[in-house]
Amino acid sequence: MSYTNIDKPTDYFNTVLYSGSGSASNITGVGFQPDWVWIKCRTNAVSHSLNDSVRGANKQLESNDNGAETSFTNALTSFNSDGFTVDTSGETGQSGRTYVAWNWKAGSSTSTNTSGTINTTVNVNQTAGFSIATFTSAGATTCNIGHGLGVKPAFVIIKNRSDTNQWIIYHHKLNIGTSAPPENVGIALESTSAGFDYPVFQDTAPTSTLMYYGNSADVGCTSDANGENFVVYSFAEKKGYSKFGSYTGNGSTDGTFVYTGFKPAFVIRKVTDASSDWIMQDNKRSESGGSNMIRNYLFPNSSQAEVSSQDYFNIDFLSNGFKMRSTDGGANGSGNNYIYMAFAESPFVTSTGIPTTAR
Repeated sequence: MSYTNIDKPTDYFNTVLYSGSGSASNITGVGFQPDWVWIKCRTNAVSHSLNDSVRGANKQLESNDNGAETSFTNALTSFNSDGFTVDTSGETGQSGRTYVAWNWKAGSSTSTNTSGTINTTVNVNQTAGFSIATFTSAGATTCNIGHGLGVKPAFVIIKNRSDTNQWIIYHHKLNIGTSAPPENVGIALESTSAGFDYPVFQDTAPTSTLMYYGNSADVGCTSDANGENFVVYSFAEKKGYSKFGSYTGNGSTDGTFVYTGFKPAFVIRKVTDASSDWIMQDNKRSESGGSNMIRNYLFPNSSQAEVSSQDYFNIDFLSNGFKMRSTDGGANGSGNNYIYMAFAESPFVTSTGIPTTAR
């Protein structure tokens, strides 16, 4: 069996940097037509802009806010064959500002998934282990939602589009230091809070077809959410391309090494047993000169502009994983537990046996 089925990760995930022009602009260089585009202004403190092709252009959610979906005519206005179009919004294209956009490829079209107790509209890429699903709550106190991946998801993000409910994340390695399994805990994307005991997933592990949701308006299974709309982003691990794992910090600049099986292009991480920011880092916003170290960072839970001159969250991107290079409790506190999501720049070894190297 080959080491990976994805020799070119940029066919399914890619990061692009661009500058706002103050007018409608086609942002290219993605390499595919993206289905999920997550944009953040690097130079100014404005909200993140999360957009997907299932909900449609002009419909924005903000990871740093628990607010409902907002329709904008001047933000992300279309998904194109090699990128997307943005207009004059401060979150996506204002003149004099610079931006980063993280892009994921789902499938070629949407379909109706009837596996669960509520039908979903899904766009699925089983090769890359990614699906986008939308559904409307029927007001039941429990519900099962089809994701379409064909394998168990390892990482799931759920948001109520119609109301001010928190972003809920399922992570198969989430550990909050109690006997509660990952299926009985949650963590909020817009918050600095630690993981919390929260029976939102019916204390039931997801299957290759379904996610199980309990009595909560955050996930659409309560009478209070009847008729409200939701979006679900689901991910499965793919060898050499994506990893959704955990690690324990050691409090040293010679920090914990995390094996992913690929050279990372993008990593989000969060301490789960303490209060601190989520941390976003990628291979496009990094130091020059061939260093493995990534210093630039953004916070998914905050509108704060990019930070590049401080050493709180330094990390090395290596050929087969990443290594902590800071002592900050938000990234590498001694004995603290962390979860992460990571996507590849290149697999550690391709399907033809070619190894990758660090910078």
